[in-house]
Amino acid sequence: MTTVPSPIESEVALFKTTFLRIREELGKMIVGQQEIIDGVLTAFFAGGHVLLEGVPGLGKTMLVRTLAEVIDLKFSRVQFTPDLMPADIVGTNIIMEDQSGQKEFRFQAGPIFANILLADEINRATPKTQSALLEAMQEHHVTVGGTKHVIEEPFLVLATQNPLEMEGTYPLPEAQLDRFFFKLKVLYPSADELHSIVGRTTSETAPAIEKIVRHREEIIQLRKVVRQVPLTKEVQSRAIDIVLATHPDTAQASPLAKKYVRYGASPRGAQTLILAGKIFALLDNRYHVARADIDKAALAALRHRIILNFEGEAEGRTSDEIISGILAAN
Repeated sequence: MTTVPSPIESEVALFKTTFLRIREELGKMIVGQQEIIDGVLTAFFAGGHVLLEGVPGLGKTMLVRTLAEVIDLKFSRVQFTPDLMPADIVGTNIIMEDQSGQKEFRFQAGPIFANILLADEINRATPKTQSALLEAMQEHHVTVGGTKHVIEEPFLVLATQNPLEMEGTYPLPEAQLDRFFFKLKVLYPSADELHSIVGRTTSETAPAIEKIVRHREEIIQLRKVVRQVPLTKEVQSRAIDIVLATHPDTAQASPLAKKYVRYGASPRGAQTLILAGKIFALLDNRYHVARADIDKAALAALRHRIILNFEGEAEGRTSDEIISGILAAN
């Protein structure tokens, strides 16, 4: 392990301990899905948001609810539908009457004013409503009636979408998908995992969940620890080279990217690789980021940031295939 400066040695140890204890508590309610749990926690401690893709009934809502309970933060859920309006999410000004009988406008906060927000089936809402949420995700505030209302930190949005039932949906534009730190694919459980799920959910008693974090300031401080992890120029170049390799018109472009990609990952992709890499390093008892940490984050960080061209879509190519090819070639 790289020597950790003594002033923050205890903070580094606290980060790993907190991360692993939260993971353990989530495992009491969520069977399997370890990659999803780790991905959500990584994005949370990096200060990003997550897009979860999976069919209904795989425990996405349970995961988000349990996370909010374990870290004792305010949780809110919005079921996205075609008739949902931006004001239904961010809130609106309403006319109120004070004690003296005078009428005034007061801001009625919407469900977005939570620490952890589950945006269920985000692709069922209209683009206008999607944009209202995604703008708040980026800016961490909303503006209503000319007044800015700040969303309390930490703020995590976990949006879900069903990959199968696409009728009546409004797919997220690529520029809006780029606001998500990770895109995680929730896979169907195995037979053994299904046995465990049925056993837990049909018995009389439910697992007892312990609160690991009781003050939001603790999360904010641990996020600062992540950003203090040093990064060498070589490792930073690795992240940048991977991102540039997804662009078909660059010198670093991979053969698959040249043939099947219309537009590659944005600079946010490189930022995501580095922040995730710092967290992976801390979890591996290292106070430096390695190339392997960057590679480990690549699929979840970049799969939603790559736009395939017509040929790629026609041949059934996937962004995961493009990214895997880049990693294998370097």
